[in-house]
Amino acid sequence: MRDVVDLHTHTIASGHAYNTIQEMVQAAKKRGLEFYGITEHAPAMPGSCTAMYFQNLKVLPREREGITVLFGAELNILDFEGHVDLPQDTLAQLDLAIASMHTPCFSGGSKEENTRAYLKAMENPFIHIIGHPDDGRYPVDYDALARGAAEQQVLLEVNNSSLAPGSYRADSAEHYRAMLTACKKYHTPVVIDSDAHVDLDVAVHSLAHQLLSEMDFPEELVVNARPALLKKYLNYGKR
Repeated sequence: MRDVVDLHTHTIASGHAYNTIQEMVQAAKKRGLEFYGITEHAPAMPGSCTAMYFQNLKVLPREREGITVLFGAELNILDFEGHVDLPQDTLAQLDLAIASMHTPCFSGGSKEENTRAYLKAMENPFIHIIGHPDDGRYPVDYDALARGAAEQQVLLEVNNSSLAPGSYRADSAEHYRAMLTACKKYHTPVVIDSDAHVDLDVAVHSLAHQLLSEMDFPEELVVNARPALLKKYLNYGKR
């Protein structure tokens, strides 16, 4: 499968990643990406950026090293109502926004409560991707998640980092199988992302590709293979 997209990565600005913007962009170019996203952790994550960092992203060029570089945020879902940790006027300025659950920011609850949190976050018009919805610490109803994502035109992420040996997100492959089955049912598109925190991991999607192949997942539902679809889902290109 053609794969020229990686939208979920981090630089030293996130506080627990290890390369600069330029180093990460060079890695993206080397690996043949056409669309590359830098999505720093939003302010509720300990050690990450302040809101002002995201408000000033307008100064950065979106074309670097011959590829399109998008700048956004990995937001933290904060409660069962799907609230996140940047205001709407800031989100409106970003190229893309991922909403994720992280233990330093949200303890989670029952399957019903966690599913509600995701579905409410999807109602935010400036949230474009649900990040790594595979963590066993946050049980979720994948049928409802896939149906909601299709209705709200939000992408569900298949996170390669989650699938790596030693990942702290337990049983991710099993959870993704349930999610992808539901995505087939509702024709819900997905995006494969590396969640790279170091340049060596940019565009490393091999484990995700293997899982999609095992699931016989339709290529037309994978936006990595159809980058022109991105403008339908992201702020980028709409403003």
